[in-house]
Amino acid sequence: MVVRVGHAMTSEDATVSLGARRGFLAPYQEIFAIPRAWRFSLAGIIGRMPMSMYGLGIVLLISAGTGRYGLAGTVSAAGALGGALCAPQLGRLTDRLGQHRVLIPVCVTFTLAVAGMVAAVALGAPDWTLFLCAIAGGATMPQTGPMARARWSMLLSGSPRLHTAFSLESVADEVCFVVGPAAVTILATQVHAWAGVASAALCALAGSLWFASQRSTEPPAVAVVRQTAAERAATGVRRARLAAPGLTVLVPAYLFLGTMFIAIDLSTVDFATRLGHKPLAGLLLGCYALGSGTGGLWYGSRNWHAPAWKRLAVTLTLTVSGVCTFWAMPNLLVLAPVIYLCGLTIAPTLIAGYSLLESTALPGRATEAMSWLSTGISVGVACGATAVGFILDAFGPRWGYAFAASMGIIATLIYLAGARPVFGAGRR
Repeated sequence: MVVRVGHAMTSEDATVSLGARRGFLAPYQEIFAIPRAWRFSLAGIIGRMPMSMYGLGIVLLISAGTGRYGLAGTVSAAGALGGALCAPQLGRLTDRLGQHRVLIPVCVTFTLAVAGMVAAVALGAPDWTLFLCAIAGGATMPQTGPMARARWSMLLSGSPRLHTAFSLESVADEVCFVVGPAAVTILATQVHAWAGVASAALCALAGSLWFASQRSTEPPAVAVVRQTAAERAATGVRRARLAAPGLTVLVPAYLFLGTMFIAIDLSTVDFATRLGHKPLAGLLLGCYALGSGTGGLWYGSRNWHAPAWKRLAVTLTLTVSGVCTFWAMPNLLVLAPVIYLCGLTIAPTLIAGYSLLESTALPGRATEAMSWLSTGISVGVACGATAVGFILDAFGPRWGYAFAASMGIIATLIYLAGARPVFGAGRR
């Protein structure tokens, strides 16, 4: 398969390529046959590692330096809030100015914010300096995940392999959330307290600069045409406030999904701890991530004829149905295979959501749209962590799993109620 960089892959190219290769990995070989595609994809993975390392790194740094776990958790939450508020705005700037013009100053600022926090802890600076550095770091965390998806959207526009690329990116997210926390914990406990959060800054700086340097696969910046009220009235053009109509349904649904995810994680740790097998909690969550990665790779290798909005309805329903059984698990031995099977539909659910956004996003606003979806999940995780913490303390892990199931049911109802009116049967 030969694809010119900077131009969409045509359906004829896709047809020839589909017939040329067979097998489970063939679709992934096809997308990596695009010149320099593997480079920006790998750089994007490195650059997005901080999303799973930054918050935990802050907690380990401040708790080790001050002994105040409450302060560490609050500062970490402030950083997450800064990211949630600013990620969509960075996405909008990226669409308007170009990825390299936004990514380079952002990653440098993030690195300086992390350095400032390390210095503040070491020098015993006032608490407000910690909050300032955490918020600055969260607000400027590089968004290479949405940027990589925007590049795939440009290179594979109109191709059946776009969902394969989105599958790859979702599996990459899973890898980050498995490898990142483990790496931060090892570095912070075995090397130095600041080593964990410093590794997040190093990944951000190295991955982002490498990603930004690859200009040939970068989507073009979209000029903003400003009109007066009279001109908009005359032409019938109204400024769209949302980057994609589907955000009105997907963001609230994925917010509750994010709450469900963190409730599962914390409840699993508490369940294993109460049974006297706390070290096995990581293995159980690894099974969940492994199931998600397996399902994502399989999903991306298939050619789907059903529209994405219907596929999302199916995968979301299956995911939540499985989670509804967690509260009844008698022990970890039974929970392990169940949690793996339930994980098989996690990545396909996320992939279908990003595919829907790609198909409904307004021209030149793909990065912003995908950033909103990531923000919805992040806000759900941040809010859910506090709520499920109280539930676990008061009632135990089974009620934590019940809370996770209820959040999943709400997410499903929101999506099913709004999917057909927003996306319509004609959408892919």
